Amino acid sequence: MIRIPNTLRYRPREGMVAWAFHRLSGLGIFAFVVLHVLDIYLVGGNPALYDEVLAFYASIPGRILEVVLGAALLYHALNGLRIIVIDLWPRMTVYHRALWWATWVIFIGVGVPGGLIIMRPVWLPILQQLGLA
Repeated sequence: MIRIPNTLRYRPREGMVAWAFHRLSGLGIFAFVVLHVLDIYLVGGNPALYDEVLAFYASIPGRILEVVLGAALLYHALNGLRIIVIDLWPRMTVYHRALWWATWVIFIGVGVPGGLIIMRPVWLPILQQLGLA
């Protein structure tokens, strides 16, 4: 078994993880904008294909992707606010870890209910069949 020395092991900290997630969420948002421009083009270019795209958006995989998009938007916005706070008040750099964890607390507190709302058309019929809703 190969052993990697401790000096060569990568140990990501909050700042690096925040940077990576910010870039990944930004790429996801950009991909959504490109996809959105293409599907809006289909309204006039190919209405039948547009209807198929809308049917996909209403399907379970489409709703899951919508939750992922909402998560990317929420994280990107919250992390952007964290960056603004640190940029405008340089003394806050001492608290960048606490701010990053606060970002996650808000992300979970807002994102989980938002995801449940987006997925409601999927889980509500199941609960109704079970007599729980």
